[in-house]
Amino acid sequence: MISELLTTKELQDVLHVDRTTIYRMAESGRIPAVKVGNQWRFPRAQIEIWLQRNNAAPTRNLGSSANGSVPTADLLPLECVQLIQDGFAEALSVMILVTDLQGNLITRPSNPCGLYSAAETSPVARQRCLSLWMDLANQPSLAPKFQESHLGLMCARGLIRVGSEIRAMLVMGGIAPEAWPPDEEHLARMSEHLELDIDLLRAHLDEVHRLDPQEQDKVLPFVQRIADILSHIAGERNQLFSRLQRIAEITQL
Repeated sequence: MISELLTTKELQDVLHVDRTTIYRMAESGRIPAVKVGNQWRFPRAQIEIWLQRNNAAPTRNLGSSANGSVPTADLLPLECVQLIQDGFAEALSVMILVTDLQGNLITRPSNPCGLYSAAETSPVARQRCLSLWMDLANQPSLAPKFQESHLGLMCARGLIRVGSEIRAMLVMGGIAPEAWPPDEEHLARMSEHLELDIDLLRAHLDEVHRLDPQEQDKVLPFVQRIADILSHIAGERNQLFSRLQRIAEITQL
């Protein structure tokens, strides 16, 4: 039950008002609050309902990051972004997804290749994939470039910015390299590395996206172009959240 009660400091982080204002609101009954000993506490569920009814506070949830920034996933309207991502993935005949900078998926993979889907049945392969995405996020180069994935396929990433801050990335992949499929020796190493049955891998080797070198050159610039579209959407939403925060500070005084 204690974890369901917000402290005054936690509520300050949500509303961006001072402690005195929160006390005044609690004492006047303008906000859901209970006394625990001599301290005010605020029921989390009731606060969330209160925020929705009053349109008073930032749209971000109570799990926002400690520095007060809006969580990256909240900056990207998922249904809208998924439609954009699905459309580009189908048009370009590639797989596309969006992750945060820790490699965690924000969107569902669009147009995933069969080899990727099969590999995701292995927890080890899934962890290798997460590590790959983290490595992509930490690359020093800002420009997208194709590199080999944990499955031997090619992928590239574009950076999604909010203002001057890099907040997420768009990954394009599932593309077979020129020397595909791998030989049996390479396949055996992949099977061991990913802890996947070699027959499962062999059965899905042809389920990949195939682009010739000219087509690869054509799609590569779209990696950052699509990421820039999502950056624009995220930036607009971030500005909206900032305006709502300022309104909240004024209306709660």
